[in-house]
Amino acid sequence: MTKRMLCLDLDGTTLLHTGELTEPVRAAVRALPDEVEVVVATGRSIIATTPIIEQLGLRSGFAVCSNGAVTLEVNPDPPGGYSVADTVTFDPRPVLERLREALPEALIAVEDLGVGFKVSRQFPDGELMGLTREVSWEELVSDPVTRVTLRQPESTPEEFMAMVERAGLHGVAYAVGWSAWLDINPEGVSKASALELVRRRIGVEPRHTVACGDQRNDLEMLYWAAWGVAMGNAPDEVKAVADEVGGDVDDDGLVPILEGLADSIRAGVPFREGTKSQATHRFSA
Repeated sequence: MTKRMLCLDLDGTTLLHTGELTEPVRAAVRALPDEVEVVVATGRSIIATTPIIEQLGLRSGFAVCSNGAVTLEVNPDPPGGYSVADTVTFDPRPVLERLREALPEALIAVEDLGVGFKVSRQFPDGELMGLTREVSWEELVSDPVTRVTLRQPESTPEEFMAMVERAGLHGVAYAVGWSAWLDINPEGVSKASALELVRRRIGVEPRHTVACGDQRNDLEMLYWAAWGVAMGNAPDEVKAVADEVGGDVDDDGLVPILEGLADSIRAGVPFREGTKSQATHRFSA
């Protein structure tokens, strides 16, 4: 039995932009053969990820949260159905002080692991899950964190990206989202870096890795996987690094990919002939 590792982004890939999981996608995930290790890989926090894991019917395995800074081991025994397998943190003070100068009106959130977020001011309703607690600047920057999020609702994505670029961020990893949203992680941390550690742990060969995503925080993951699939709703720069461009999330574009993977396994033939099986060397420990 050859194990495959299927890495699924959530929002805009597995979930609609509204956060809804459609029944065709749910059914396609649950119909995958046992040889497929499904690993959720998302920018979401733990508290926003675990309900989706449950909806997908994933009772064991691993999930990557916070764009690679947090890895969960999914297991029905611990409270909440998971344990934290790995975290990577960084000192947020230098980057936040720089960003406060460049984007003085931006909303800032730092992740409070497994609880929610500490925020400079409240974000728009529904954008952060879990407990959000407004704190002083000193409390915001005082402790190492897994992730920092900035949001400027009144800016266009283009205006926001230009301001972020002018800030000249160094020593961290960051990705600008589809809205005026910025996620900042420790340097060298991405979905791909965390997934490579999971791949080794579960014993899947690099050439049997598949990843599906739709946003800039998926770029490294799509390049890392032997076969990377960009959704039809992805920006052009994301499609450019993918091996395949699928359908739009609004049309359940993930379903044909999952069905194709399942059919290939049952037929005993390769899913796709990936050309990037050595890409994992970029993320060697």
